[in-house]
Amino acid sequence: MPAGRRAERKKAAHALVHELLAQGHSRRAIARQLGWGLNTVLRYANAARWQDTIRENRPRPSRLDPYKPYLERRFAAGCTSVTHLHSVVADNAPVTYQMVRAHIATLRGAPAGAPPRPPTVRQVTGWLTRHHTALSEDDRAGLKDVLARCPELDMAAGHVRDFGEILSDRLGARLPAWIDAVDASQLPGLTGFALHLLRDLDAVTAGLTLHWSSGSIEGAVNRIKKIKRQLYGRAGFELLRKMILLQ
Repeated sequence: MPAGRRAERKKAAHALVHELLAQGHSRRAIARQLGWGLNTVLRYANAARWQDTIRENRPRPSRLDPYKPYLERRFAAGCTSVTHLHSVVADNAPVTYQMVRAHIATLRGAPAGAPPRPPTVRQVTGWLTRHHTALSEDDRAGLKDVLARCPELDMAAGHVRDFGEILSDRLGARLPAWIDAVDASQLPGLTGFALHLLRDLDAVTAGLTLHWSSGSIEGAVNRIKKIKRQLYGRAGFELLRKMILLQ
């Protein structure tokens, strides 16, 4: 069980947030009252126990993660040459020979008949956010298995699909109803994203409805900033004007 000053602070903050919720305060009101970020309040509010607010140290993602299932299938099929496997994967991703060798070394030490590795967070996120037509048969099977094991993730996948339709079909009028549905589900992370859209709802709705945008203006501004950075920030107006016109 976690101990120490950090644990005591987590325990006190969790108790305070739940006490304010019991008094009828909204999450946004609690964030304003305590001077905390909304995501912080949501993390404490969505945690049934204060221990659940302590984040565990997870391994850092690797560029090789999306290709590990492929390497494992090839290794199980009898292709155990690290050189060959690296040459195949390196054509599609900037992975090093050492990365492939280290992963194959873990497969060599795995006992025979070991269960397949569970999908990584990055893989599941990719399955949820990509269009279903862009998923391979293995990806669809993996996503179906993950959603069947976790009802909350299945609910989140439905919200992600609905938002994808709003985004791709420019259905901005459906955005308030989507935000209400996500807020009612109280899913960590997704609820915070939805509530943050309320800060500038009119602008977000317009961006999801109209065909016009300020993208071209932002692109021109970024180009000017890039030129100024290349000149170490010492470019005056006349020099910037010449550089922009020359390019």
